[in-house]
Amino acid sequence: MKKLMVLGAGISQLPLIKTAKRMGHYVIVVSRQGDYPGFAWADKIYYEDTTNVDKVEEIARLEGIDGICTTGTDVAVKSIGKVVDALGICGLSYEAAKLSSNKWEMKQAFMDYGIRTAKFVKVQNKKEAHAAFGILSPPLIFKAVDSGGSKGIVKVTDAAQVDDAYNKVKRDTKLDFFIIEEFIEGTEFGAQAFVYNNEIQFIMPHGDLIFYGDAGVPIGHYVPYELPDDVMQDLFSQLKRSILALQLNNCAINADFILMDRKVYVLEIGGRAGATCLPELVSTFYGFDYYELMVRTALHMGFNFTGQGSQPCACELLISDKEGVITELVNGNDNHEDIIQISFDYNVGDKINKFRVGTDRIGQIIVKGERLEEVMNRLEEVKKKIKIKLN
Repeated sequence: MKKLMVLGAGISQLPLIKTAKRMGHYVIVVSRQGDYPGFAWADKIYYEDTTNVDKVEEIARLEGIDGICTTGTDVAVKSIGKVVDALGICGLSYEAAKLSSNKWEMKQAFMDYGIRTAKFVKVQNKKEAHAAFGILSPPLIFKAVDSGGSKGIVKVTDAAQVDDAYNKVKRDTKLDFFIIEEFIEGTEFGAQAFVYNNEIQFIMPHGDLIFYGDAGVPIGHYVPYELPDDVMQDLFSQLKRSILALQLNNCAINADFILMDRKVYVLEIGGRAGATCLPELVSTFYGFDYYELMVRTALHMGFNFTGQGSQPCACELLISDKEGVITELVNGNDNHEDIIQISFDYNVGDKINKFRVGTDRIGQIIVKGERLEEVMNRLEEVKKKIKIKLN
């Protein structure tokens, strides 16, 4: 039995914790206090902020852990890097963690490596924010550099919106600056990838289903995502260079792109697996347990990846356009081999938020099928048979 530390106990980390337990490992969960489902599965819990790198390192040393990991969140990545370097265990380095979890440092690295990305400026006050309209071409994206889950991101189309956008971003950042970048008009999509011993194990492009509020927030994904050969080559080239620029190794990778005029622009690269059911899509598409791969890597147990992705599949979050208390929650779907999962994060009587960011989800749907068109039709059919009523 090995000791694995998992940072976070939320709905994204729950499958990772369950998988580690199923594999027979001792799981230590570090998370802020709250009603998080991962606590019930942990062997030991530390109620600490996962962004406190020194405290996380102190706990890791105290427990003598064999590995550390997370999934679905950027905010804990720096703590993973700090522990990996301090204890000499497997995972991304502290330098890689800093580069991939701070959007300012990430953009600097992209520029150094000639990676195609949106033009940007760093701002510290409202005067500089207004001045960005004279430097960059609107619409613009105001973006906190230290947040995750689409928090602290606001699209601005007119100078009259600057003050409000500035205040929203400042509310979601712990730093005294943020970045403003040009909004690239194109098709947003993403990719999941994995690097082990400096070898890219797979790159899985995926289509994104986007909810548009203050900015675009992914609420679903699908694979395969078909791209022309020249675009696919460009994608691989930009991603490989991004991995080098951010020094990523022994970790999952979550990548966001924009395709414009058959050119791939890199938005962000994270040194962890994506949220919004993406690990489940990787598992379904390739036919192996992606959470198990993450656990095995963190514990330096090695693995033999032989996946040849072929299973079309899709996922989507269940969300609400208003807040309130759930009065009815019904899944009217019969069991079907192509319905992989329908899950609810809440029960009748629970209060939910109006959807703004990924953590405002109510649940999720995952389906598969013979062809992508069949999969997307199945997804719509499943959604129609789910009833969620609020007071």
